[in-house]
Amino acid sequence: MKAAYFDGKKMDLLEEYPDPSPEETLVKINLAGICGTDLEILDGYMSYQGIMGHEFVGVVIKSQNKDLIGKRVVGEINVGCDNCPLCKDGLERHCPNRTVLGILNRNGAFAEFLSLPEKNLHVIPDTITDEQAVFVEPLAAALEITQQIQIIPEWKIGIVGDGRLAQLITSVLKFHCVDIVCFGKHQNKLANLQKLGIITKIGIDSSDEHRFDLVVEATGNNSGFVDTMKLVKPRGTVILKSTVAAKENLDLTPTVVNEITIIGSRCGTFKPAIDALALKIISIDNLVDITFPLERFQEAIEYAKKPDSLKVFLKP
Repeated sequence: MKAAYFDGKKMDLLEEYPDPSPEETLVKINLAGICGTDLEILDGYMSYQGIMGHEFVGVVIKSQNKDLIGKRVVGEINVGCDNCPLCKDGLERHCPNRTVLGILNRNGAFAEFLSLPEKNLHVIPDTITDEQAVFVEPLAAALEITQQIQIIPEWKIGIVGDGRLAQLITSVLKFHCVDIVCFGKHQNKLANLQKLGIITKIGIDSSDEHRFDLVVEATGNNSGFVDTMKLVKPRGTVILKSTVAAKENLDLTPTVVNEITIIGSRCGTFKPAIDALALKIISIDNLVDITFPLERFQEAIEYAKKPDSLKVFLKP
């Protein structure tokens, strides 16, 4: 099969890459999305080598479950060992022996095919387009916040970042709170949120400091943590979403002095995200930028790196 392979330093298009595992369900990729984690992997995050890409939609072409063949699916990206206590509690995404699609010891979606266990796959209803289906994984990550903490309607919420994930998080949280401010750097991205009635700001001024009950950091870089700590009030809550390759020492003293609750937040379950898209509760159409064929993966990567870009797709 054709695949964009990353050797740890650069990506190359391989025309004859080995097909995925025949022991798992085989999926022909319709569309794959490039996300911030992919860009961080190119900078050394997770020291990954292989086929990147974990946001996808495709069609099942081989499965032990004959009812799945021909169905359009998306897939949970974490594959657990099925034996450890975390897996038995349904927390495969925290399994110490897990593989992660396109991120950890498992080839991903920047190829013609991928394989996953049947239990990781979710059938997509016809009311959801391919472009919308690719957003199931990041939307699930956004919805995970609402499963981790109880959000109080009277809270003041700050979102740090204006990219793809930050926009999805804002769309989710606006159903829980009215007082939301998104802090970003790109006027075209913030304009999308303004259409949703969200207050947006470029930069933090003194009136913003230490006034938010909940601050979600989704910038994709370490500087976002510094801004987040400026915004959260004493005894407030911080949700951290960014995974970055850079290794920098962060000053955690303010978290102790101000008694801040910090919660890491990563993957979420797919069904709530699929339901939200199918019922049109969440719209992602304004987050779609451009689609490149797989053969032009390098152009797609460069486009995704542009500060004002949103979602870029690869199509085998």
